[in-house]
Amino acid sequence: MRGVVIINGYPTEKKFFTQGEKIQNALCALGVETDLIQNGDVYACVQEDGGVRVELPKRYDFAVYLDKDKYLGYALERAGLRLFNCARSVELCDDKASTYLALRGKGIRLAKMIPSPLCYNKTATVNERFLQKVADELGFPLVVKTSYGSFGAGVHLVHGMPELREVAQKLLHTPHFFQAYIESSKGRDIRVIVVGGKALGGMERRAQEGEFRSNIELGGTGSAVELDERYIQTAEHVANVLGLDYCGVDLLEGEDGPVLCEVNSNAFFEGFERATGIDVAYAYAKHIINTVTR
Repeated sequence: MRGVVIINGYPTEKKFFTQGEKIQNALCALGVETDLIQNGDVYACVQEDGGVRVELPKRYDFAVYLDKDKYLGYALERAGLRLFNCARSVELCDDKASTYLALRGKGIRLAKMIPSPLCYNKTATVNERFLQKVADELGFPLVVKTSYGSFGAGVHLVHGMPELREVAQKLLHTPHFFQAYIESSKGRDIRVIVVGGKALGGMERRAQEGEFRSNIELGGTGSAVELDERYIQTAEHVANVLGLDYCGVDLLEGEDGPVLCEVNSNAFFEGFERATGIDVAYAYAKHIINTVTR
């Protein structure tokens, strides 16, 4: 058996390589020859007859797909390669608004969300009537999020109409949505890592003083937490609905239990491993091998 770990071709930080290398090393330690490459090392071409020609350095039985490039993901699958995670699951998680729409009606508590109308007119100004409906529905403070973004980027906490108007105008030509603010979870959330449909453990993330986003990349801290059964069930159910082999499920602490914040198909696990002592890379590698051999 031979596998490949594919990361983005333009990494901005060393941790992109570190994550891939840890999974590669775990697979190799379990007896699976595994390469680490960037998506620029893969050539995919859709042929005139609709077939897909994919050129890889070697022949592989599976790929650990640590990228958000849905186009290459679909091409690799069309060429017959098993991806962890699959292209559709990556696509749903990459677009946070799509994540919410995919989970609607599935028995998962969601923070109330209103998608913003897409705007292609470069000279347009934000629709005041629409913003007033958003304010009436969600109240203040409320959260404005870009549909695409990582590490807390593109997330704004808005306290009144003037600020809402300013942020909405700034994001007018960027896909975004409005979300209810969960006051009971102010400055903290629970990150649950799920592998093969089972929660490995949980980490409570707390924001640094003066910051409402709990991302460790923004100065937040993480510590191991014993998960309430409701958090385990919610995280596992989310992963199952979205068809994820691996993910980080971020849950807010609502007054009546967990409320989904977002789902990360390629969640970085270095901080989670440090806080919990759980070897995520090994667990993921075991799941991959079991799935491929089965």
